[in-house]
Amino acid sequence: MTADQHLAQWRKDAAAPFEGWDFSYLAGRFEEAEPPWNYLALARAAAGAALDILDVATGGGEIFASLAPFPARATAVEGFVPNLPVARRRLEPLGVPVFQGNTGSGMPFADGAFDLVLNRHGGFRAAEMARILKPGGVFLSQQVGGDNLADLTAAFGADLPYPDNTLERVAEAFTALGFGVRRAEVWRGPVTFADVGAVVYFLKAIPWVVSGFDLERHLEPLLALQARAGQPLRFTYTRFLIEAVKT
Repeated sequence: MTADQHLAQWRKDAAAPFEGWDFSYLAGRFEEAEPPWNYLALARAAAGAALDILDVATGGGEIFASLAPFPARATAVEGFVPNLPVARRRLEPLGVPVFQGNTGSGMPFADGAFDLVLNRHGGFRAAEMARILKPGGVFLSQQVGGDNLADLTAAFGADLPYPDNTLERVAEAFTALGFGVRRAEVWRGPVTFADVGAVVYFLKAIPWVVSGFDLERHLEPLLALQARAGQPLRFTYTRFLIEAVKT
């Protein structure tokens, strides 16, 4: 392909629709390793012992819906307004109401309303999780680590968006609130893009990875990635898992 053909493809990738948390557009062009733990299996096991379950920052509801049928009362909350109709279309037919709520400043639930709070790759505030959990309640989360994709952001001269989101800080926050941390693990592994256009789509879909990402503005680093043709476009994920119990 010529430079003009590459640019035309990248523009097409940048304009491709993205909804909820669905990366099916990149089928065959994007491969991500998985942590050694199985978040869905852990969440399903925890849900089996719970009466009132909340999924925090549910996104488009894709992950939470995969736990259905729910053995108990299930609720979801999402703060990003464009995701709300997506999540409601997916979850409400399963009997799961979806509320709008800011997981940092406060959510529309009573104190001690839930005995299980799930969270996968979403923002939260430990004190708010403590407020809505019953005594003995469990908070289970797989998080994106603060140095996630540091090599990719560096390729664009960008800063890490959430450098303080580390297992150590999160565990300390829950411990200070009187929680017992039952499980805490960190993992790093590869994510590989088949071509630069896949990187373009990824960065448009997740705009906080490279703040203000724009195809024309970031053309120079994209061309530098293209110059690596024949070598894998491989970068590094960071994930951590925390399971904490309110005492």
